[in-house]
Amino acid sequence: MAMVVGVLQMRILVRDAQSLKDKRRVVRSLKDRIRNDFNVSVSEVDALDQRQTAVLGVTLATNDRKFADEVLAKVVDFVRRAPEGELVDYEVEML
Repeated sequence: MAMVVGVLQMRILVRDAQSLKDKRRVVRSLKDRIRNDFNVSVSEVDALDQRQTAVLGVTLATNDRKFADEVLAKVVDFVRRAPEGELVDYEVEML
């Protein structure tokens, strides 16, 4: 069985961020919760200097494509429900 790498990229709007420090606090909290709850790798990958926009990349390596799809879908649902940010767009890719 081949290795599958699931890649998720999410664009998140942080409306309440009045500064980059506010945004970083929200992003750090989201990243920590995603990493701890779903056992995935997560990083801020774009829009680093934009005060109200964050782009998070999430990756997962497994041998089961269905499992990768399910985990990444749960991450999307989690972020969609997070009160501190608004999920604007996301893209999933399997490698």
